[in-house]
Amino acid sequence: MSKRALDLLIALPGTLLTAPLVAALCVLIRLESAGPAIYRQTRIGKDGRPFRIFKLRTMVSGAELIGAGLAIQQGDDRITRVGVLLRRYSLDELPNLWNVLRGEMSIVGPRPTLPVQVQQYTDRQRGRLAVRPGITGWAQINGRASLPWTQRIELDLWYVEHGSLRLDLRILAATVSMVIAGKGLYKGEAGGWRPPSAT
Repeated sequence: MSKRALDLLIALPGTLLTAPLVAALCVLIRLESAGPAIYRQTRIGKDGRPFRIFKLRTMVSGAELIGAGLAIQQGDDRITRVGVLLRRYSLDELPNLWNVLRGEMSIVGPRPTLPVQVQQYTDRQRGRLAVRPGITGWAQINGRASLPWTQRIELDLWYVEHGSLRLDLRILAATVSMVIAGKGLYKGEAGGWRPPSAT
């Protein structure tokens, strides 16, 4: 209950305070490229339940169907100019606060993954689904997308086993530094998830 209270304490005022910014960014996104400004995608949440995540669109509409598909690297020409800015400062994640208010996500927890990724989990890795997914998390502040996929899962499993309000506050403090530095945004050579055909 204390975790949910922390979620609401941050998400409710956060949603209200950032609403004008989100609205302005939506206008910029629509001015630069065709398609909806808010991107919706099915992710897997707590106990394996699917939900629709909300994000600001940073790529051309239908990007997952062209080029490298779900894999995104620095310099990807599918990322719009506004999208580069949004990704640099993690502003594209602001609508995740709506998912927190709806109870589908938490402020802190493992990042929600795609159904195709969850299908590849081992029984041990499915332990990652024991908690609500988060906007930021232990794996996020320890390397983010630059880490190999299996290492990110192990960090998330460690969080599931050791999670506490104190650890959440520690992660939130470290997230501020991470966002300012802009580290770990892209998968690079060794990091990130690869679809089965690329492994």
